[in-house]
Amino acid sequence: MSRDEDIFKIRHNDRAPEKGTILIAEPFMRHVFFQRAVVLLVEHGAKGSMGFILNKRTDVLLNDFFTELENVPDIPIFLGGPVHPNQLYFIHSLEQDIFPCGMKINEQLYLDGNFEELKSYLSRGNPTEGKVKFFLGYSGWESSQLDDEISADSWLVSRSSHKSILLADNDSYWNRTVERLGPPYSAWTKFPKNPEMN
Repeated sequence: MSRDEDIFKIRHNDRAPEKGTILIAEPFMRHVFFQRAVVLLVEHGAKGSMGFILNKRTDVLLNDFFTELENVPDIPIFLGGPVHPNQLYFIHSLEQDIFPCGMKINEQLYLDGNFEELKSYLSRGNPTEGKVKFFLGYSGWESSQLDDEISADSWLVSRSSHKSILLADNDSYWNRTVERLGPPYSAWTKFPKNPEMN
């Protein structure tokens, strides 16, 4: 670690990771997938952890793959992580009487469900923004791996509203989640994304 990075190194906040929490990457993380990433944990336990990067939007649209969605507003797909990058996943906050499927993440969010029913719902012009979010791939950790990374100060554990999670789009979401942590973490937003360019 460089001397500059050491200035911004802050110990983790001792909040335990659990289903429904978010992971905020420390500013000097250079991993191609996780730089400035915010990850929603959808599973965390003795067997390992699973989550989705919320703020890495791709250039790919769901509309491009399904003819029944060609005439509805653009539905973006996000890069969920490096595991199974060709597999499509989704999270949503649809009322259970509208879309009664999916694994419960917390009181407002669900993972996956009946995709055919969801396509039908979307093809009728129902809104997706702030309600449904699609991912290619996911982020995974083996047993105790994530806990070790948190102990090594690679991630901070926090919470975010389901609306913010579903609307997260790019690096600005990372900035906002860091700013909400308050001092001393606000210094993180001043660390350059590509320090070698300075």
